[in-house]
Amino acid sequence: MITRSVSARLDGAAMRLVATTGSGHTTVMDDTEGDAGPRPAEMLMVAQAGCTAMDVLGVLRKKRQAVTSYEVHVTGEQRDDRHPHVFERIRIVHVVEGDVAVDALQRAIELSATRYCTVTGNLASGVAEIHHGYILRDAAGAEQTGEVVVTGPGRDPDELGAPLAAVTA
Repeated sequence: MITRSVSARLDGAAMRLVATTGSGHTTVMDDTEGDAGPRPAEMLMVAQAGCTAMDVLGVLRKKRQAVTSYEVHVTGEQRDDRHPHVFERIRIVHVVEGDVAVDALQRAIELSATRYCTVTGNLASGVAEIHHGYILRDAAGAEQTGEVVVTGPGRDPDELGAPLAAVTA
């Protein structure tokens, strides 16, 4: 069993909070009025991006794929008609450039989505439907896009999604 911990303390009179992780790192969170840091719900998207990016890059490096550029874009749609404002749909798009085999990229994304990423596992165990896709560009500028898998409620984590008609980063 791994235990993670965070302490958050009020910093001033408004809603600004300074969170300190068990590993000793700090981050500031705030509401829209103070606007001194991201909102807590945005931090969930930050965690999703970081978790899946580290997985995908780790797998691609183990497969000796020549990644020259990498970005991940995460967009989450939150319910706003009642509390709690849970994420109901999340789109993750990995934007990869380099001499990378599309099947290696798809497998790396699939492993992150269905096996490795702790954040995906937690969000997908609730009501969030998470779409995992990619844009792959080679050195000549040729582009391939696709959706690898959809995770979330009622989804078989091994079920591959249909190709994307269009993915925008």
